[in-house]
Amino acid sequence: MLNIESEEVSTRLYNRDLSWLSFNERILREAGKKQVPLLERINFLAIFSSNLDEFYRVRMPVLLALKKIKHQENIDNDSQDVKIYKQVKLRIKKQLSLFGSILVSEIIPALKSANIHFIYNETIPDTIVNQTKDYFYERIASYLEISIIEDVTFFPKNNQLYFVFTFKEGELDKLGMISIPSDQVPRFYYVATEDKKYIVFIDDIIRQNFPDIFKDHFITGMYSFKVTRDAELELNNEFEGSLLLKIEKQIRKRDFGLATRLLYQPDLPDDLLSALIKLFKLRKSSCIKGGNYHNLKDFFSFPIDKKEWKYRPQPPIPYRFKSSFLSLLDEISVEDILVNTPYESYDVVLRFFNEAAVRRDVEEIYISMYRVASDSKILHAVLNAVKNGKKVTVFVELKARFDEENNIYWAKKLKAAGVNVLYSIPNLKVHAKIALVKTKQGNAVQYFGLLSTGNLNEKTAHRYADHVLLTAQQEILQEVMEVFNVLKKRRDQTSYYSTHFKYLLVSQYNLAAGFMQLIDQEIASAKMGLPAWIIIKVNNLEEKGMIQKLYEASQAGVVIQLIVRSICRLIPGVAGLSENISVRRIVDRYLEHSRVFIFNNNGQEQVYLGSADWMHRNIYNRIEVCFPIVNRRLKKEIQTIIAIQLEDDTSAEVLDEHMDSIERSVDKGIRAQECIYDYCKQLNEQGNEW
Repeated sequence: MLNIESEEVSTRLYNRDLSWLSFNERILREAGKKQVPLLERINFLAIFSSNLDEFYRVRMPVLLALKKIKHQENIDNDSQDVKIYKQVKLRIKKQLSLFGSILVSEIIPALKSANIHFIYNETIPDTIVNQTKDYFYERIASYLEISIIEDVTFFPKNNQLYFVFTFKEGELDKLGMISIPSDQVPRFYYVATEDKKYIVFIDDIIRQNFPDIFKDHFITGMYSFKVTRDAELELNNEFEGSLLLKIEKQIRKRDFGLATRLLYQPDLPDDLLSALIKLFKLRKSSCIKGGNYHNLKDFFSFPIDKKEWKYRPQPPIPYRFKSSFLSLLDEISVEDILVNTPYESYDVVLRFFNEAAVRRDVEEIYISMYRVASDSKILHAVLNAVKNGKKVTVFVELKARFDEENNIYWAKKLKAAGVNVLYSIPNLKVHAKIALVKTKQGNAVQYFGLLSTGNLNEKTAHRYADHVLLTAQQEILQEVMEVFNVLKKRRDQTSYYSTHFKYLLVSQYNLAAGFMQLIDQEIASAKMGLPAWIIIKVNNLEEKGMIQKLYEASQAGVVIQLIVRSICRLIPGVAGLSENISVRRIVDRYLEHSRVFIFNNNGQEQVYLGSADWMHRNIYNRIEVCFPIVNRRLKKEIQTIIAIQLEDDTSAEVLDEHMDSIERSVDKGIRAQECIYDYCKQLNEQGNEW
């Protein structure tokens, strides 16, 4: 059996990063598919670019740190870590080359054939020079930050766009910097003439007009660049002090983190590159020759809107009430409700909180928030509940990466309104997606609950494929209440709070052991010659204990089908180890985000949903909640959705031991996300009678 315990840390990191880069390459290939609508292809280019930025902000710092350690220990350049670093850079370089090829050879010509001139690496045409000049002075100029580099220290902000320019002042050669304010002005300027439409980068508009406002000097060169920095927050794990204040302080330092990439225009002279590296103290950073334009994640805001260039509309399917006389909470008390986003409308989730905010019998509301919508309708309902005399407790995870500022804003707003706000737990992130409503009529107490695989965020619910359970199963909800009791204690180990979960699988308590036991049941069945199989869908799979257990199950004859969106360190299809394991990945119009766990259980299938990926951080450094689906109809619904995904031969790919796609033909033309929408629509039209 493969001994994961003996692997080097650097090799494990490389396998992780290789899987992640493979996933991002799969997104890039989606942009290259001619059958994908044109604007969707441009959107996939934006996703790829955004993901790569995050890689350099989050993952590359680890590789750089390992490389630095090896250098300090006087290990030669042929060391494993240096090789890994070079291999990662080489893979990224190939991906960027493919990106450029798709954009220049396919996307831009397709736009041109529709009479849309996307100006890319060319001079702005004379026909629109006056319009772009007006736009420069009316919209762009007021946001420009110009710095002349003499004795003044210039520090580029993290992931912001700049030009470095050289100019003559008398006989002296001087250096200056000018910002490209893409965070304050739309990145693209759209203008239409009588016979053609034009789309122009503001970069080119600045490049064209800047000499006019710097006319006292002769500009000798102008080149674009950006610096990407380590985005991880350094937080001490002590219990004392305000974690909120510490995070606010660390966010302010984020722009000054370790530089992990200098991305620069390809014709930047070598002497100027050396000057930038010295000026910004970037000697140990990764310097990459890119294109003339950076931050192409801005393709998200590409200014064209043609419905024929988008996926066919899939309007969210509204919840169909079974009785016009009952409220949502009343319906939940009769039977569990499952919401499959984004196929089904998120409005029913919002209604759950809206009803709780106004119903007279509701006494208390509990909710955990990880990534909060900037104008959260859920939290507005919570604020209204407080005004209506409800006791409200909200756990806000302040350490949600890149959402810290928004979460801090909401935490302060909630606290000021009288909400009992619970903040992050030292040493742990709370990633569970749960909510609880307590009602009381006379002496009778009843709970209503919400448990989800995705964030309680109505914005991302339109793009993320997730499952939300609305339930009145009192045994399960008593345990949800126990989770909130744990959160109230704000402690990081079970020794601080003793509890037992029978229905829920909760990390830090029984999640790892619970899944191990479920796998062991399948192993026992296989050894007895009984049917034994497991289906698991997660975003990431890298926890070594779980992987070892899956290998053990495969060796015992358990058939294991995995749907893993991005990182997967399990190696499928190896004789004597994992020949009974297959791995699939689905990339399509929606982000596959749900976590689903199905076990044959000797013909009595057990189905769990939850927030937990099988990663070390999720199992050992977070509070996660996975929950059973006990309603037979909803259990069948989940199994049908997963079965459709396993049949996908259009947007899904089967992966080999290198996490690369295995070539296969399209036999049935099944595209899971379209089929699931049609399935959910059919369920809604049929109606679900009690």
